[in-house]
Amino acid sequence: MKKTASRDNAKTVVGAIDPDVLAFTVGQDPVLDRRLAEWDCYGTAAHVTMLSRMAYEPRLFSKGERAAVLRELAKIRDRARAGTFAITEEDQDCHLAIERTLTEALGDLGKRVHTGRSRNDQSATAIRLFLRDQLLAAQDEALDLAEALVKFARRNRSLPMVGRTHLQPAMPSSVATWAEAYAEELWQDGVRFLAGACESADRCPLGSAASYGVPLPIDRELESELLGFAAPVGNVLAAGNSRGKVEAEACAALAQAMVTLSRLAQDLILFSMPEFGYFSLPKEFCTGSSIMPQKYNPDVCELVRSKAAQVCGLSATANAILVGMPGGYNRDLQDTKKVVMEALDATRASLRILARLVGGLRAHPDRLRAAFADPGVFATDRALELVAGGMPWRDAYHQVRDHLEDLRGMDPDEAVAKKTHLGAPGAVAESLDWDEAAIRAERTRVHGVRGRVARALRALLP
Repeated sequence: MKKTASRDNAKTVVGAIDPDVLAFTVGQDPVLDRRLAEWDCYGTAAHVTMLSRMAYEPRLFSKGERAAVLRELAKIRDRARAGTFAITEEDQDCHLAIERTLTEALGDLGKRVHTGRSRNDQSATAIRLFLRDQLLAAQDEALDLAEALVKFARRNRSLPMVGRTHLQPAMPSSVATWAEAYAEELWQDGVRFLAGACESADRCPLGSAASYGVPLPIDRELESELLGFAAPVGNVLAAGNSRGKVEAEACAALAQAMVTLSRLAQDLILFSMPEFGYFSLPKEFCTGSSIMPQKYNPDVCELVRSKAAQVCGLSATANAILVGMPGGYNRDLQDTKKVVMEALDATRASLRILARLVGGLRAHPDRLRAAFADPGVFATDRALELVAGGMPWRDAYHQVRDHLEDLRGMDPDEAVAKKTHLGAPGAVAESLDWDEAAIRAERTRVHGVRGRVARALRALLP
């Protein structure tokens, strides 16, 4: 029997919808959008402020009306921060929930806030505001972990450590070189990948409407400035088409950082095994066994590996959603929201927990030096000494290979000290000085952007 719209269809701000269709299309938005509601309040405040200044008669918003809307938006923002702002399935998302709440409080004034705007540019703006905030925080957390690794390197800068390839003993290295390598990689992840994704998110799509503009004198530059963006996205269709791509770029940057964390975590697991015993993980960062009283398991590091795999998968998912999609808005893009939020949460949690773990990491000099008992680890260094004395490289290679036992008793500390070129174990003090300066400079840049954004948003919606 045919259903009647009056009895069975769900009423929403944008019309009556079959309840099954509503549930399917809304998906998890009422939950996910709790994290976007605060940012949508800022986007709406900027849009209403722009409309109140627009050279258009009659005025769409007087100064008093704008002030009234902003007062209500501030209340909604505060409720969103406190986790008490409700988004129903009938609302569909935070955008219509905010409009509904404004209309309940202000009547027809609330119905006017969407003038000249689409949910396309509205959603894209809220997501970019959210992403910018999250990516800046992730950069700061990556620098925290890099700083913890540099401090660990400084505490152990004189300790030799066997360098490995294929997990086999390779050449003399040091604990400081190992730790500083991951610190530098994390700095690069923050500068090259996370900062690049943040730069993409730091351009404003607001005012592009449904990707084709509107017949009103919209001031998109003003909206961008009010929200603390570096600049607006120029072309209105490019602004719309960037939805999903910005999320995918963020996921890709997060995946790169997680690859670094995964390899760091794996090293920590291996080198803290009794068979190695190079390091001890802080016991409070390990978990026990329900049956074996002696166990301290590296669960934190194991979960970092798992989360790294998940974030890499989420990055692939974000791109896969976009493949073959035509230009303009398509509802597929809704699913990139959950993907990037999960990637952000996993990456930021991993950065924070590993920074604390590394802060409590201990190195064991006796075990590190004992690993040099295999004389083969000195083979390359000895071959190069022969070359320096005039022997051709390949002859030196075979000479050493045939007489590895002659290398027993070589001093690992002396071997490390001889490697003094840029970035080598014997020059690690200079490398650590550079790392500390680079971390400070990047942190200053990140805090500068955060300060610019905070000032703009406070001025817009105190």
